[in-house]
Amino acid sequence: MSELKVGIKGEAKVVVSKEHTAAAVGSGSVEVFATPSMIALMEKAALASVQPYLEPGQSTVGIMLKVVHTAATPVGMEVTATAQLIEIDRRKLVFKVEARDEKELIGEGTHERFIIDVNKFLAKVNDKKA
Repeated sequence: MSELKVGIKGEAKVVVSKEHTAAAVGSGSVEVFATPSMIALMEKAALASVQPYLEPGQSTVGIMLKVVHTAATPVGMEVTATAQLIEIDRRKLVFKVEARDEKELIGEGTHERFIIDVNKFLAKVNDKKA
């Protein structure tokens, strides 16, 4: 397995459908690409960038996002999110994230993820149910 290092990049794409709109997810009343949908796509790009470099049984979870959503995207247009790993602090990973539609930059910011052992993580979650 290759080493996790600063500079790793990932990408995720979606064609905006009604299910991705602010009206559908409840974050607004207009049928344009929703901020929560943009954020999910950014997180997907970040996860995709580092998952191949993690040990078996590891994954990452999002712990912080600081983004701006600067332009609206209509239904039917493709959006591409990119993530670049810019900092590694033990198990905390920091990414520069961007989202672009077919015309322009629509959002950008930073995103932090934490490397977890999936089994230990799920055991803690299941303890909450008891």
